[in-house]
Amino acid sequence: MSKPLLIIGNKNYSSWSLRAWLMLKYAGVDFDEVRIPLFVEGYKQKLLTYSPAGKVPAYRDGEVLVWDTLAIGEYLYEAHPVLWPADKTARAHARSISAEMHSGFTALRKSMPMNIRGRDRQVETSPALEADIARIKSIWRELRKQYAHAGPWLFGKRSMTDCMFAPVAFRFQTYGVTEAGPVAEYVHTVTHDPLVQPWIQAGESEQEAVTANEVGK
Repeated sequence: MSKPLLIIGNKNYSSWSLRAWLMLKYAGVDFDEVRIPLFVEGYKQKLLTYSPAGKVPAYRDGEVLVWDTLAIGEYLYEAHPVLWPADKTARAHARSISAEMHSGFTALRKSMPMNIRGRDRQVETSPALEADIARIKSIWRELRKQYAHAGPWLFGKRSMTDCMFAPVAFRFQTYGVTEAGPVAEYVHTVTHDPLVQPWIQAGESEQEAVTANEVGK
């Protein structure tokens, strides 16, 4: 049987691709990947050959096709319960926070696009951006205080919530968003995770430059 297949975009820029890729890695799934560089001529047509949504990520497991990162995660969870916390209350909390990440933080996404190669970028701030950053820091501080005894991840052990927030850790690194203590420690945990190192290395070696994501130079 062929391996499951994950369709992704540029590793340097595609935050949603990173989330789905990490879910598969955390679940221990052996899969193949197809990388389609985004925002170049013909990219949409290539994506449409894999998914009717024409977006990344998309995941094919045999005859099953799943698109949208959170949907991919929930599909994986059915066979790999490790992706959510085992405790029912913690799992509900993790789902709520992950859904908040999935649908919110618009100002952060717009003003601070993921750019793994980028360092020392300066962008114009705004009340909406500051509110997004403050909310994310609050989430991280709260969870690390509650689950520090269980490990270095948001709920102690790796979970889908860490996949959802991993691109934010890279954004904080790129744009110099810092705060001593749990926030800085969590950024270090994500960006130095051995499972994510191959993604970082691949992203740094990519040659494509997406102008819209090259902000704050």
